[in-house]
Amino acid sequence: MNASVWAGTKLVLMKEFRQGMRFKASWAAMLMFALTTLSCVSLALQGAALSPKLAAALLWVILFFASMVGADRVFLDEEAAGTLLALRVYGDSQPVLFGKMLYTYLVLLAMGLFILPLFLMLLAGNVAEPILLVLTTALGLLGVAAAGTLVAALTIGSAVHGGLFSILMLPVILPVFLPAISLTAGALGGEAGSFSYLGGLALYDMILMVGASLLFDYLWYEE
Repeated sequence: MNASVWAGTKLVLMKEFRQGMRFKASWAAMLMFALTTLSCVSLALQGAALSPKLAAALLWVILFFASMVGADRVFLDEEAAGTLLALRVYGDSQPVLFGKMLYTYLVLLAMGLFILPLFLMLLAGNVAEPILLVLTTALGLLGVAAAGTLVAALTIGSAVHGGLFSILMLPVILPVFLPAISLTAGALGGEAGSFSYLGGLALYDMILMVGASLLFDYLWYEE
């Protein structure tokens, strides 16, 4: 990323944080969805222990559906506020893409760091590999942020935005979830997933970001 793109990315990121303070409802809904789901599952289990594989799958289901509540707003809020056209005119495509992607990632990461300790306390308990768990969560949420930003751009102006966003996200994000669940299960004390999965997860995140960068130029300038 060259200096001009990085400078533009920082400007877009700061704008996103200022705008995020005005459009807090979607991110608050995302956090409340995760907390409500976690609380309901914990109460239903009544202290029963979950196997590492089941706990890992449940964690990523919670993170995925919670992210769906807020990640699709990254361009929708611009459209609702009437600032999308101005951003198209004055903003270059790459800083807009990476600024919004970085903002989405930081919000998802904050949610993950808040939910993860609660999840471990209420449902998982033992953590055999804490560093692996943190790295897996960080890389998995990076993939969700990259995919979410791209799919949100693809669905700008759609009359059925919410449903279309979820449908398009699922196949894109499956290659993130499968290794993430395996690695999380290993970190929670189950059968350890191969550490090559961690490299594969990072590689897929990179492919998503490069693919988003290439496709976004067309979306931004041609629509």
